[in-house]
Amino acid sequence: MSITLDQIWRHPIKGIGAERISGAFMAPDCALPLDRAYAVIEAGADPLQGQWQPCRNFLRGAKAPQLMAITACCLDNGTIRLSHPDLPDHIFDPKGDHSDLIAWLGAIYPPERPAPMAVVTAPKSGMTDANFASISILNLASLRALEARADMPLDPRRFRGNLWLEGLAPWEELDLIGATLVIGEARLKIVEPITRCRATEANPDTGVRDVPTLQILQSGWDHSEFGVYAETTQAGHIAQGDKVEIIW
Repeated sequence: MSITLDQIWRHPIKGIGAERISGAFMAPDCALPLDRAYAVIEAGADPLQGQWQPCRNFLRGAKAPQLMAITACCLDNGTIRLSHPDLPDHIFDPKGDHSDLIAWLGAIYPPERPAPMAVVTAPKSGMTDANFASISILNLASLRALEARADMPLDPRRFRGNLWLEGLAPWEELDLIGATLVIGEARLKIVEPITRCRATEANPDTGVRDVPTLQILQSGWDHSEFGVYAETTQAGHIAQGDKVEIIW
C-alpha cells in the first residue's frame, strides 16, 4: 500500500485552536507556516517576544481541557477567527490590542490556574513543545489502533498534529527515527518520538476529558508516545494527497 499525506493541520496560537488546510510551503528551520506562531503566557511567566519558551509557561490543553474545543480560521486580512461552543466567536488581530483575547480566554480558563496574561510572538521555528523547528507527523493506522483499545472514535484534533499519514502500519512511525520523508517537493527528517500529555484526553468538540488516552497507551503498548517530530531539510510545497516516500 502506498503512503499518502492525508491531512494537514496548523494551530496559529499554541494550544488554542486548530485549522485544517490543503497545502503549505515548507522551509528549513521554520515551522509549518502559521503553526504555533503565537502563544499566550500565564501570569508569572516572562513575556519574551520572538524567543522559544517551554510549554509550562503557556495556556494549553493539558492545563485547561476547555481550550481543546477551540477552532481557528486564518482570515485573508491577517486576523484569526476563534470559535468555542460556549463563547461568541472572537477575532484575534496579532497587530492589535490583545486584551479582548485575554478576557475571552479567561472565561473558560480554570480559576485555580495562573491567569492568562499576554500574547507573545514565536520565532520562525514556532512555539512548539520541541526546542527546534519541529513538524509533528502522525499515523492514522496508529490512531485506529488506539481507537480500538478505547472502544470509541478519537478525533485527530486531540493530538494537535501537523501531518497525518495514511498507509503506514500501526506504530511504524516510531521505527522511522532518522529516516527522511519525501512529501511533494519537500523533505523532512524524522528526529524523535512525541511523548503525550493530558491534552489528548479532552474531546475537541466539547473540551471535556472523556478518554484516558495516556492510560490506554501505557496499558496497550507500554509507552506514552504518539507520533514523531520531524524537521524540514529541503524546502518545497506539500499538499493533501501527496505521495510519501521513505528514504534511509
